[in-house]
Amino acid sequence: MTITEKVAYLKGLAEGLKLDPEESKESKILSVMMDILEDVGLTIADLEENALALGDEIDALSDDLSDVEEIIYDDDEFDCCDDEDCHCHDEEEDFFEMECPSCGEALVIDEAVMEQGSIACPSCGQNFTLETGDNCCSDGCGCGCTEE
Repeated sequence: MTITEKVAYLKGLAEGLKLDPEESKESKILSVMMDILEDVGLTIADLEENALALGDEIDALSDDLSDVEEIIYDDDEFDCCDDEDCHCHDEEEDFFEMECPSCGEALVIDEAVMEQGSIACPSCGQNFTLETGDNCCSDGCGCGCTEE
């Protein structure tokens, strides 16, 4: 039973008891209270109806947003990883991934550290030289690859 139905039932009981607001002060107070309850019940019913309508609109907007996100983000460029710590799509700074030659720990190094030329591994503490591979196969590089 809704609030408006309960208030209507209460008014029916008052009429059945033949409470006349003109006869006693108590009946007058009860009549005013029932009118207030009726207004409150109608207001609550309106709010519930509006809340349901807003919920439907939010669901429709959410579906539309999902469609837009699928169109925008359904690109092979963004499918390479789902890791939130991944820096592969950063446009501001270049990051390089490499492995520590001592312990094999995967390291992510930015361009500034690469320019320094050496780094201490945060896992094992071993210092090692960073080689970018730009000078590979130059005279005396000693890497063992063949120049093409």
